[in-house]
Amino acid sequence: MIKVGVAGGAGYTGGELLRIIINHPNVDIKYVYSTSQAGNPVHNTHKDLLGETDLVFTNELLEVDVLFLCLPHGTSKTFLQDNTISENTKIIDLSTDFRHSIEEFESDKSGFVYGLPEFQREAIKSATKIANPGCFATGIQFTLLPLAKAGKISDDIHVSAVTGSTGAGRVPSDTSHFSWRTGNISVYKQFSHQHLKEIKATLKHLQPSFDKAVNFIPYRGNFSRGILASVYTKFDGTLEEARQLYKDFYAEHPFVHFVDAALDLKQVVNTNKCVLQVELHDGNIYIQSAIDNLLKGASGQAVQNMNLMFGLEEKAGLRLKTVAF
Repeated sequence: MIKVGVAGGAGYTGGELLRIIINHPNVDIKYVYSTSQAGNPVHNTHKDLLGETDLVFTNELLEVDVLFLCLPHGTSKTFLQDNTISENTKIIDLSTDFRHSIEEFESDKSGFVYGLPEFQREAIKSATKIANPGCFATGIQFTLLPLAKAGKISDDIHVSAVTGSTGAGRVPSDTSHFSWRTGNISVYKQFSHQHLKEIKATLKHLQPSFDKAVNFIPYRGNFSRGILASVYTKFDGTLEEARQLYKDFYAEHPFVHFVDAALDLKQVVNTNKCVLQVELHDGNIYIQSAIDNLLKGASGQAVQNMNLMFGLEEKAGLRLKTVAF
């Protein structure tokens, strides 16, 4: 059994992580760390866990085999500096703190490996520290990895993607409040979203000649969870060649699935899946992807990384089914 600690267990990603690992066949949860909730039962905060666990939040750290950091962005580095963590403890960080630009990616000395399994599964297997990818970055990279690996990105990339309100975190804000979000949609951080840094780093790593723009327009959706991304760029080839390129690239990756008809979020919400659709239109390849932002875009992917790091079956604890209705 893998001894697991969770730091920052009161937020959305912490709650979703716990929902998965309390039923993981190879996990023994030793503690859930939260300074704000110390002494309170976990199910008081995560009400869906009532009857599932008797865990109580603590503000003490114990020695474990792996520590998940579900802390607010910008605080993981400080947490690791301020606390003594055994050098034998593997770290999986779900924040932005150790995700890199291409310059940092090539020269990083922190020891953190970028944890997108479909990008670098073998590096993850031997890693001791993982920087879990961002949710938008995960969904968008799935649409582009095969093209970059084949050296076929020859023009600017155009992306529009919509995310649910859970992407904004548990703490309420003006743009996540129900009265504002429901019946509404809005654009934010157009052309400047923070996840562009890691997307560009991955593309450059796979296709060193890549120097094109990634024009990303993110949308806030009036639903709670999921990301639907639409991506297009120039492509020289047939539809059959395009679809085969993608199917070959993802053939050994168990969470990626393809559809020929239009896809939707209900195919992936509450799962660790990514569903892809590939089309050609007037010399452009058009790719859609759908993921759950809290699972494949965060906590599910973190568990997938843990499975790889400890030599477990990749889908262990992650055989989750979406709710269709």
